[in-house]
Amino acid sequence: MTFLVATAGAQAPAVGTRLSYGITVSADSVLVGDPFIVRFRVKAPKGATIRFPDNPDTSRTVQARDPRVITTEDSVQSLDQIATYRMAAWNIGRQPVVLSDAVVTWDTPAGRAAQRVPVLNVSVFVRSILPLDSTLRVPKPARPLWETPAFPWWIVALLVAAILLALWWWYRRRRRPPAAAVAVLDPYDRATADFARIEAMGLVDAGERTRFVSLVIEVLRDYLAARYPDARLALTSRELVATLRRRASISGDALQRALHDADLAKFAGMALTEERARAVGRDARAIVEREHAAAAEAPKVAA
Repeated sequence: MTFLVATAGAQAPAVGTRLSYGITVSADSVLVGDPFIVRFRVKAPKGATIRFPDNPDTSRTVQARDPRVITTEDSVQSLDQIATYRMAAWNIGRQPVVLSDAVVTWDTPAGRAAQRVPVLNVSVFVRSILPLDSTLRVPKPARPLWETPAFPWWIVALLVAAILLALWWWYRRRRRPPAAAVAVLDPYDRATADFARIEAMGLVDAGERTRFVSLVIEVLRDYLAARYPDARLALTSRELVATLRRRASISGDALQRALHDADLAKFAGMALTEERARAVGRDARAIVEREHAAAAEAPKVAA
């Protein structure tokens, strides 16, 4: 759609007095909300100034979607400018594009002259996006002013599941047989049984003398730790000997000799002879037997 008008006025310059303008619309019909382009072109004499209208008022049905863009065409004899408006219509039917007048001013001998360029009869036809038979479209009912949130059934389901799980756990715990009573063994009986078990393994005859010595010393230290709280398993061999040296029922020399040989075998890699390995076993048994015989009553410990 194009509108072209050429005007001449007495106030225009003597040379090139003609003032022309034109308005184009990119489409004759559009859908509601679809953008279209309106171009307002004004050609004035050289030296003139053109002030294009601003974007349409936002209260109208045809509104601008982008800021106005003004471009100047190359011309030696005149001033040729184009204002581009990107718009959209928000109602159906023939909608007018309302723009204010453009104002062209130039210098004259009598002073600054001005001429208005009106924008008349510019419109666009807007088509509806609804189907031809809109009666088939049933609108949704009006939403209430205060909406009641739906009942959170998932919370109820979680609570029921938690209650059932708690009941199942309680039933299983109730049916579980009571824990067996912890057997209490005398340290001496336990050490004697461990010594017999180690001897039955035949480690010395099999050449595993270091393992035999390590197991025997472990049984000895467990027995001493059960009899005396200060003979802790965390003590080194030297600290253990120093701790038990004041005990009359403990042979300090035999204990020191057995621990020393065991440390050499375990940590220094010394190869013990069969006789020396058996001697460590005899010394360990002798320490336990002597201490047990000297003790008035051996303490009970939990196995």
